[in-house]
Amino acid sequence: MGWAKDMPRDAALALLVDLDRPAGLPDEAVVLRDAIHEFFHQRAQAFWQRLRDLFRVGRTSLAIGLVALAVAIALGDFLASLMKGSRFGEIVRESLTIGGWVSMWRPLEVFLYDWWPVRREARLAEKLAVMPVRIRYMDTAAPESWRADWPAVSPQREQEQKAKEIRT
Repeated sequence: MGWAKDMPRDAALALLVDLDRPAGLPDEAVVLRDAIHEFFHQRAQAFWQRLRDLFRVGRTSLAIGLVALAVAIALGDFLASLMKGSRFGEIVRESLTIGGWVSMWRPLEVFLYDWWPVRREARLAEKLAVMPVRIRYMDTAAPESWRADWPAVSPQREQEQKAKEIRT
């Protein structure tokens, strides 16, 4: 998904898989395509579920924040009226008002900023779930060429084996 994020939003995407071997089973291209599509379909579903969960948290946070804001303002006004003319009463009221607005921080963060990236990821996964997938085979490769990138032993052990061969 990393490389696809860097592409323009309207760019057509496709996946080309290079294999250093001749074609194998007759339906392996279809199996690979279906597996990749299913993988990204599942990722998209997970992102959409994450977005639904985020909005649920946002709604709960909004309800809590509104109640906290209303209580803070009402309590601040009540305490300020008890201490009429007192500078301390004004400080208490303003402090409670600021605290009430701070309680709105999380719902505002969810509804203004947090959901955009999750939606973007979900849409990208949906796009990747339907992209064309193709396999390109390298028929001229040796049958064991795949082992070049996958040592059967650790590099340290391979060096030890080479050193042993040189000694004998």
